Amino acid sequence: MTEFLIANMAPIIFVSLVFFLLLGFPVAFALGANGIIFGWIGIELGLFHPAFFQALPERIFGGIMQNDTLLAIPFFTFMGLILERSGMAEDLLETIGQLFGPIRGGLAYAVVFVGAMLAATTGVVAASVISMGLISLPIMLRYGYDRRLASGIIAASGTLAQIIPPSLVLIIIADQLGKSVGDMYKGAFIPGFVLTSLYVLYIVGMTIIKPQSAPALPKEARTFREPNGQSGAISLLIVLALSVTAAYGWRSTQPVDRPLDELIVIGMMVGLGTAFVLAIINRLLKFGLLSTMAERVTFVLIPPLALIFLVLGTIFLGVATPTEGGAMGAVGAFLMALSRKRLSVSLLKQAMDSTAKLTTFVVFILVGARIFSLTFYGVDGHKWVEHLLSNLPGGDVGFLIVVNALVFFLAFFLDFFELAFIVLPLLAPAAEKLGIDLIWFGILMAVNMQTSFMHPPFGFALFYLRSVAPTQPFKDTVTGKMTEPVTTGQIYWGAIPFVVIQIIMVALVIAFPELVGHDEPTYVEGESPVIDIQKMLQEDAAADAAREEAKAGDNTGDAITRALREANK
Repeated sequence: MTEFLIANMAPIIFVSLVFFLLLGFPVAFALGANGIIFGWIGIELGLFHPAFFQALPERIFGGIMQNDTLLAIPFFTFMGLILERSGMAEDLLETIGQLFGPIRGGLAYAVVFVGAMLAATTGVVAASVISMGLISLPIMLRYGYDRRLASGIIAASGTLAQIIPPSLVLIIIADQLGKSVGDMYKGAFIPGFVLTSLYVLYIVGMTIIKPQSAPALPKEARTFREPNGQSGAISLLIVLALSVTAAYGWRSTQPVDRPLDELIVIGMMVGLGTAFVLAIINRLLKFGLLSTMAERVTFVLIPPLALIFLVLGTIFLGVATPTEGGAMGAVGAFLMALSRKRLSVSLLKQAMDSTAKLTTFVVFILVGARIFSLTFYGVDGHKWVEHLLSNLPGGDVGFLIVVNALVFFLAFFLDFFELAFIVLPLLAPAAEKLGIDLIWFGILMAVNMQTSFMHPPFGFALFYLRSVAPTQPFKDTVTGKMTEPVTTGQIYWGAIPFVVIQIIMVALVIAFPELVGHDEPTYVEGESPVIDIQKMLQEDAAADAAREEAKAGDNTGDAITRALREANK
């Protein structure tokens, strides 16, 4: 029995962890408890020296408390919550809804675009889904939208916070993979736009196949109109044309080899700045050249967009680190809410309280993950997973198929944080051994793990929407008519098409890896970029020797620390 436990300690630890999670224990405590329990068992079996846990303080304080990158989490969270709770979401939805109101599916398009903007500001799925559910769902029900389509588009748009930078998810993935957050943001930029476009295409298809599922706004609901009854869209199109011209003019001055993500971000900033300056001049000098719609769209849409692209631009250009960019975004959101006279002490307290809770939640899971990985790596669990996955038939293609199927299946039961802190660190060494770019792999996993929020019956985005969707017939405040509630079945059925779209996005990232763009690793001039196999073998031998030294009790604390450092490389 003892020999069996020693030989199979790694799979036993992993299965026990899954068992604890399925029992409903909190993630942080399940991770920490498994690490401590099996660490003690390993000591009793002679796998570890009693001083094995002396490495814990360095792993917790050195790997978490002294990690400056993790400071970006509270900064970006605070930025998003301030913008969301200061009424930005309501203003955006009202403005974009009026803009697209005359066409079928106009409100659905507005939900997708506003969801994408909230994703780029809040970075938190719960905040995006709940906000859009409270604001847009009653309006969509009022004007006869299909309940399944309305529920699905709200839940799916909220999950864009997973992939669109600046995203908390990408910060955590970068930390787990040991990669740059800036590179992760660059890699996710284009896939985020592509996924948003796929949602829009689905709405277009629904308006063609089932036009009654997404009707246009009636004339009486279109309030942003000129005194002569015109919509004012021509004025807006002229401003848009001038902005595009300015952005294209700037683009023509840039070198051909400049990264696409940088061109998009800075080009958008140039275009947004042009439109905003024109609107300011028109208002200050009272030219009266812009319509009500054009002014409304400019002054409501541009400030949050400018803040988003300013933060991303400084990160992409290397002017600021993600932590500094997050701090700048938090200050910008504070000033924006203050300028709109929507900042109050109670709102500030709510935002700070929510930020502290989310940050504490993430840090506690990280602490538990460090304790678990200490024991798991100590029994060579990472090598067990690496050998298991790297020897799959089909090479890297077979690996990607199995891994994506595994993550998709686990997403039925585990949320993103559990997948990111437990599964991703185990998959990364095998992916790296197969020569897979970890930035690309991290983006692929982020898109796949996005489905964890949409899976019936355990999708968290569905639960968030269920918590704010009406469960009883209610009287509409505008029309005065009784409106039927939204059932749980309608929410679940509405989510399925978007789960399929997310799976299609996974396939697109695999089929077209160039969608994930980031800077290639740089090398010092004169150094060879070729991997030194001999050096890797020597490092593995040194790690094994350190472990043997630890077992013998010689210089135990330092030996264990060295072994763990080598194992984590």
